[in-house]
Amino acid sequence: MILYRLKEKFQLSLRQDKEKNQEIHLSPIVLQPAHSEDKTANSMVQPEQAPKVLSVVVDPQGQYTPEIKAATAVCPSPFKMKPIGLQERRGSNVSLTLDMSSLGNVEPFVAIPTPREKVAMEYLQSASRILTRSQLRDVVASSHLLQSEFMEIPMNFVDPKEIDIPRHGTKNRYKTILPNPLSRVCLRPKNVTDSLSTYINANYIRGYSGKEKAFIATQGPMINTVNDFWQMVWQEDSPVIVMITKLKEKNEKCVLYWPEKRGIYGKVEVLVISVNECDNYTVRNLVLKQGSHTQRVKHYWYTSWPDHKTPDSAQPLLQLMLDVEEDRLASAGRGPVVVHCSAGIGRTGCFIATSIGCRQLREEGVVDALSIVCQLRVDRGGMVQTSEQYEFVHHALCLYESRLSAETVQ
Repeated sequence: MILYRLKEKFQLSLRQDKEKNQEIHLSPIVLQPAHSEDKTANSMVQPEQAPKVLSVVVDPQGQYTPEIKAATAVCPSPFKMKPIGLQERRGSNVSLTLDMSSLGNVEPFVAIPTPREKVAMEYLQSASRILTRSQLRDVVASSHLLQSEFMEIPMNFVDPKEIDIPRHGTKNRYKTILPNPLSRVCLRPKNVTDSLSTYINANYIRGYSGKEKAFIATQGPMINTVNDFWQMVWQEDSPVIVMITKLKEKNEKCVLYWPEKRGIYGKVEVLVISVNECDNYTVRNLVLKQGSHTQRVKHYWYTSWPDHKTPDSAQPLLQLMLDVEEDRLASAGRGPVVVHCSAGIGRTGCFIATSIGCRQLREEGVVDALSIVCQLRVDRGGMVQTSEQYEFVHHALCLYESRLSAETVQ
C-alpha cells in the first residue's frame, strides 16, 4: 500500500510538471502572428507609388493594422478592407467599410465624407501649378513628370448610393460613371411624382475663371435617353453640341440621336438645315422647335479620336475648339456648350480642359492645367481619364501657345 501511494504521488508530480511546460511553450505561439503581421506590413510598402494611401494589413486571425504611408500620425481605426468586388468610394485607392463587430452597439451607418474623401476634396480645390509659356514647353518634354502629377489627382467618382433616384441605373451607359449630385443637370419633370424623369447622366461644368455652367459634360445618348438629351439641350438653351466619339468602336458608344432631315424627340422637333463635311469633323446646323418657339443649334461631330487613346496630332482638336469658341462668343447670353463622348469624362474632359487652358493662355499668358483638371473633377468625377490624355492636353496647350507667339511676332 505504501509503495502504491508513493507511485501515485510521483505520477501526479509528473503531470503537474508537464502542464507547466505546456504553459511555458504557449507564449511564443501567441506572439507569432504579430511577427507575421510586421513582415506583411513591410512587404506592402511601395515607396515608388506617389499617392499617399491608407493600407490595411490583415493577419491570419483577422486583426488589422492601419498604416498611413508618407504620414507621421497613425490612429486606431474601426475600419477594415472590403471584400473584393464592392465598388470603391470616390477616389479611393483602398476601399474601406465599417467593421460593426468591433464597435458594439452603435447608431445606424450614415454616409458622411471619410477623412480620406475630405483630403481628396481639399486637394482638388487647392492643387495648382502655374506654368509660364517657356515652362509649358519644357514640361511637355517631361512625360514622366506629367504622369506622376496626374496620378496624384483624386478621381472623385460617385457612389451610386449618393443618387437618391430609384432605377436611375437604367439611364446610365456605364454603371460606374455617374453624375456628381451637387452639379448634375436636373430635367424639368414631366410628372412631379416621377423623380426618374428629372434624371440625366450630365453635369454642369465651370469654365474659365470659375464661370458657372459654361459647359455640360454628358454621356453619349442611349436608345432610352435620346428624348432626355434633346429636352436638356432645349431646356438649357445650348447653342453648340460637341460629339467626340464614333457611334461604334468595338461596342456601341452612342446611338444616332439626330435625324437625317426631321425628327420628333418627345416634345422637341429637330430639323437639319445643312451639313458641312470638314477634314476631321462634320458640322450640322440644326433648328429645334417646341410649340411656337425655336432655337438654333450647331452640332460638331469629331470622329478621328481613337477610343481610350489620343490622336497623333493635337491640331484637329485645337481647330475644333477654336470653331466652337467662335460660336460660343457669337451666342453670348445663351446656355452651356454641351460636350459628350461615350462616358462623358475622357475625351469630353480633354476638350473642356483644352478650351479653358487656351482661354487662360490668351487672357493671362500663363496656364494651370493641374488646377483646371482638378476643377473639372470636382464637377464630374474622372474627367480627363488617363495620364496619356493629360499629356495630350498639355501638347494641345503648347501648340496653341506657339500660335499665340507667332501672332505676337506678326
